[in-house]
Amino acid sequence: MTTLKIAMPEVVSRTEWLEARKQLLLKEKSYTRQGDELAAERRNLPWVRVEKDYVFEAPGGNQSLADLFEGRNQLIVQHFMFGPGWIEAFKKRMGWGFKWVSSAGNDFNFDYGVSFTKEEMARGKVNYNYKMQNFPSEEAPGISVFYRNDAGDVFHTYSTYGRGVEVMMGTYRLLDLVSKGRDEAGPADGMAWVRHHDKYGE
Repeated sequence: MTTLKIAMPEVVSRTEWLEARKQLLLKEKSYTRQGDELAAERRNLPWVRVEKDYVFEAPGGNQSLADLFEGRNQLIVQHFMFGPGWIEAFKKRMGWGFKWVSSAGNDFNFDYGVSFTKEEMARGKVNYNYKMQNFPSEEAPGISVFYRNDAGDVFHTYSTYGRGVEVMMGTYRLLDLVSKGRDEAGPADGMAWVRHHDKYGE
């Protein structure tokens, strides 16, 4: 694992630091306002009615997409790159309590742009993150959002991929505050520094 070496910035007086900090604050406030505007635009995207009857393998028996709402109106799905045989065992190992289901028996992950057929892979490029691009695996990460109305109809409202999935990794927001940042040496290194909690100390 490569550790990022940072160049020590200029050391200044508290007064000079405060002036530089105020200048950065102006940019941070602008960034926050732009984020609020983007969130509003995201909420105002048109919806697509989900026509397929997706059936998922779930603890205790199969469930439909509508079942996953568990009586609520909104649902966020994280598309996770796990084969069906790994899911419950890994969940138990990590001590996670949230619900996992498998889409291995349906088209869900293919329809929402995170699974690719062998034929698609053989062509060299797949349609991921709204463009044709090279991707090294038949499975990719993503997040999809759905809404269920009072009549029981389900709608797809949003999906994001690539770095859009970072919203699920709250630690990144904290790392972006510190001097070494994410401690990533570059795109080739990527997330090599991340370990499962039972792998630290190896």
